[in-house]
Amino acid sequence: MKLREQMPELDGATVWYNSEPIQKSDLIGNKPTLIHFWSVSCELCKTAMPNINEFRDEYKDELNVIAVHMPRSENDLDLDLVQKVAEEHDITQPIFVDSDHALTDAFKNEYVPAYYVFDTEGQLRHFQAGDGGMKMLTKRVNRVLGK
Repeated sequence: MKLREQMPELDGATVWYNSEPIQKSDLIGNKPTLIHFWSVSCELCKTAMPNINEFRDEYKDELNVIAVHMPRSENDLDLDLVQKVAEEHDITQPIFVDSDHALTDAFKNEYVPAYYVFDTEGQLRHFQAGDGGMKMLTKRVNRVLGK
């Protein structure tokens, strides 16, 4: 995705954990949204998860946070494993399980972890991938929040 592009529809989930299915229309006009891609086989994702959980908790009234599980191998398709790892890492935000890569393809995402910040109108305002960079992510989220 390129900056200023519209958030894709949140279609094609294998299953949603921690939530009923969420539509793009549930998010637009509401508050900014952070969508983060992760995978059970990604150690960097697990290392970064406490930071994402901190975002979720600190900005709970100002920011929608949605996790997308993007499988990278056959083992990553095990739904029981996805749920177990989510529980172990306190992922209580809605989780879109993307076993068929429907949302991954819509985002043109190739990375885990990956972070997408959308404004209230659903425009992509920031993207980053990989390890670290939480200071930059915080800065961009705060900018979208008008802080």
